[in-house]
Amino acid sequence: MPEHFHLNTPLLESVGMSKRIGTTVYMKMESSQPSGSFKIRGIGHLCQQVARQSKGVVCSSGGNAGMAAAYVARKMGLPATIVVPSSSPQLVVQKLQDEGAAVKIVGKVWDDANAEALRLTETEGLTYVPPFDHPLLWQGHASVITEIAASMGPSLKPGAIVVSVGGGGLLCGVAQGLKEVGWADVPIIAMETVGADCFNAAVKAGRVVTLDDITSEAKCLGAKTVCRKAFEYSQSKELTIISELVTDQQALHAVETFLDEERVLVELACGAALAALYSRVICRLQDEGKLPSPLGPLVVIVCGGSSINNKQLDNLRHKLHT
Repeated sequence: MPEHFHLNTPLLESVGMSKRIGTTVYMKMESSQPSGSFKIRGIGHLCQQVARQSKGVVCSSGGNAGMAAAYVARKMGLPATIVVPSSSPQLVVQKLQDEGAAVKIVGKVWDDANAEALRLTETEGLTYVPPFDHPLLWQGHASVITEIAASMGPSLKPGAIVVSVGGGGLLCGVAQGLKEVGWADVPIIAMETVGADCFNAAVKAGRVVTLDDITSEAKCLGAKTVCRKAFEYSQSKELTIISELVTDQQALHAVETFLDEERVLVELACGAALAALYSRVICRLQDEGKLPSPLGPLVVIVCGGSSINNKQLDNLRHKLHT
C-alpha cells in the first residue's frame, strides 16, 4: 500500500489575482487530487489508520468526502457504501458508482444521510468515515500546510491563508498545520456562502449553533453544525481566524472568473474562497485594518470539488443569474 493516497499538489502563482489585490497570490491546487478535492488527505490518512482490517467503509457525503472514501476504499480493496442526500447531483452519484461504491440516497441534507451512515456502522459492522469531524482527518489535512511551507521555502511566509469552510475539517487541518510549521501568526480567512454559514453563525453567537436549513446552492458547504474543534480554534488566542460570507452569486462569479483566468473548473463551495479575491473581501479587510497593508503573499487553497461540470455550471447560472 502507498505511504499516502494524496498528491503533493502544485503551488502556482496567479498573475490575475495578484494584480487584483496588489500582492502575490499563490494557489494550492487541491483540485488536482485524484478524488478531485483536498478531502483525500484526511480520509486517506484516517482509512490507513482505522480501516485496514475492515469489512468495508461507510461515509455520508454530499460529494467530495464520499469521492475520497470511495477512491481510497478501491485502492485498499475494500467495499464502500456512500450515503448521500437527495440534494446531491446525479453527476456525483454516477462518479461514486464509477469508483465502485454502493450509493444510498437518504434524506434532504447531509445530516439525514449521516444518521443513516451511523446506523449502517451499527447494523452492518462497517467502518464509519466521518466527512469532517475527526482528529485523524485534521492531521491528514494539515499536510497541505506542510507542503505549502516546503514550496515557499524558509525565507517566505504567507500574509494570510484563504479557505472555504463547510463542516470545518479543512479549517481544523489548516489551523493544526500552521501551528506545526511555526506559522500560528498567519491569519486564516474562513469563507462561507450565505445560507451555508454554520461557522460564521457560531462565531457570531459565541457558541456552536445548528442552522435551520441549508439554503445556499453550495451544497458541499452544507453542514448545519460546524465541528466543535473549528469553533474552539475561532476562540483561540494563538490563532487569528477571520470569518467572512459571500453570496452564491459572488461565489459563482468567482468560479466563472477562475475558469476564464486559470482554466480550471471548481465547484461553488470552492468559489467561496476564490470570491475573497474576486469580490475584494481581502481589500475590504485591509481597509478595515483587519489585515495589514501591504500584505505578504496570499495563499488560497483551491479545494476543488467533484460536483461540477458544464451542465451543473449552466444549472447554477440559471438559478442564480436572476
